Amino acid sequence: MFDVTFLSSNWECLYGRGCQGVLTGAAPELEQGCCSYGAHFTDDADVERVTDAASRLDSSTWQFADEGHASGIVQVDSDGTCSTRLVDDACIFLNRPGYAAGPGCALHLAALAEGVPALEVKPDVCWQLPLRREDTDAADGTVLSTVTQWERKHWGDGGAEFHWWCTEAPEALGGASAVYQSMREELRAMAGDEVVAALAAYLDGKSRR
Repeated sequence: MFDVTFLSSNWECLYGRGCQGVLTGAAPELEQGCCSYGAHFTDDADVERVTDAASRLDSSTWQFADEGHASGIVQVDSDGTCSTRLVDDACIFLNRPGYAAGPGCALHLAALAEGVPALEVKPDVCWQLPLRREDTDAADGTVLSTVTQWERKHWGDGGAEFHWWCTEAPEALGGASAVYQSMREELRAMAGDEVVAALAAYLDGKSRR
């Protein structure tokens, strides 16, 4: 099941172009985007993929490469939650303003340089954002997967404290194409080629009416 309202919108990421971040006050100058908190891993495969990608990075593209290689990129909270480590109050993969390779996610920058999809190297939650897939087990053993937008509530109690969140911001709805088009590769990874082809055909048809 898909939230076609959001997928038909012209949402686009405003990182570095007006993103105010997810702190309790506007902080565009920090250029942290939604990376102020560690990315929570979905499973062991997610950890392994990102750890492998990090092992191929060096200080030419990753500001905290030395620290990451020396101490690892994963932290485990007291409740067993596994996420990327924080350095100076943001994700270890986040290059800060003034860094030679440019600010932003080192994994994302590496994917662009290598010409590979970001979903091959970034944590699941990062390449999916602002999309979210929720799986619900039915009594008959089937699973209903719902793809929708990531909202404040999905961050837990802290989401209500965000000064700004992009899927709620009118200024983030000025993209050149609809989300189902601009994030087609991500949707394919989340729902499969056949399902996404049917979704695109349906939404293409609606847009022509």
